[in-house]
Amino acid sequence: MAYAFSMNASTPGDVAVYAVTAKGLALGRALARELPATLYAPARLADGGAVPFASLSELVAETFHQRRAHVFLCACGIAVRAVAPHLRGKAVDPAVVCLDDAATFAVSLLSGHLGGANDLARRLAGLTGAVPVVTTATDAAGAPAIELLARDAGLFLDNPVATRRVNAALAAGEPVAVFDPLGAFTPPEAAARHFVWLADPAGAGPDEPLVVVDWRAGPETPTRLYLRPRVLAAGIGCRKGASAEAILELVDAACRQYRLAPAAIGQVASIEAKRHEPGLLEAARRLGAGIVFFSADELSGISVPHPSAMAAKHMGVESVCEAAAILAANRGRLVAPKTKNAVATLALALAR
Repeated sequence: MAYAFSMNASTPGDVAVYAVTAKGLALGRALARELPATLYAPARLADGGAVPFASLSELVAETFHQRRAHVFLCACGIAVRAVAPHLRGKAVDPAVVCLDDAATFAVSLLSGHLGGANDLARRLAGLTGAVPVVTTATDAAGAPAIELLARDAGLFLDNPVATRRVNAALAAGEPVAVFDPLGAFTPPEAAARHFVWLADPAGAGPDEPLVVVDWRAGPETPTRLYLRPRVLAAGIGCRKGASAEAILELVDAACRQYRLAPAAIGQVASIEAKRHEPGLLEAARRLGAGIVFFSADELSGISVPHPSAMAAKHMGVESVCEAAAILAANRGRLVAPKTKNAVATLALALAR
């Protein structure tokens, strides 16, 4: 998941700019070139540089979750009414910024941290001379935001509802406990002073905010935020035509059984013969994981605890899932040995 809006990485398909007045249309043309972005305007105003629309609310219903960011060149009330019916949650909602057509204020309205609206508001202010208006508590207090620290450390945000308690503590200047057995959370010195590292998560009280940086599953509470290092490799073997749903059901079942976090899976691996298996490719995409394929010779060189005569008969190797997981994890140890359902086999290994 991307946590912040990157102007350098954006394409016109990432950002939508909505003008509702002639003055806003002129401003929108300039912004669409600079961001870059797709510009929308009412049919009565639209020219060759803008996509016409008849109803702003109907347009936003179509574009809201297709774009990473939305810029409304109008009053905040218009923008709020347009996006309100489509909000799902801070972990998935795109950035929304409102800039008045006189370019006086650039207001970060939605997904300031996770979606990057705060950065986008500042970027728009830099382009137009507007005053950026950022009201998230940590920014107002000059404190770090846990979402941005996680992004910079390459950690996946899990149980995002807990960011509220963590960021509230940071904004109040209170120390936040961190349990990080891998040493993966390394904020800069100015931010590190806001945290206290624990050797055991039990050292934090039940009502105290706690950041857990771990590949293992644990209790989800409003005070316990999980940051997932992508250190698990999922070795998968499957029958021809196996669906992504069946494969992911097996992943979820194995993770529950061995108390592992699916969000910590950073790599899916299988045998070369499965390179074009649609369900396997789709499962990796939904996990947000990379995918790698190994030859039969590579897999045959790996010693596994559960060799299979069936795999040897059909694939020419004694193991697909366990051997692929170990190889993809840089010969790391298995944390979930071979498990299976009717159409797939799965093993999980921890990267070295």
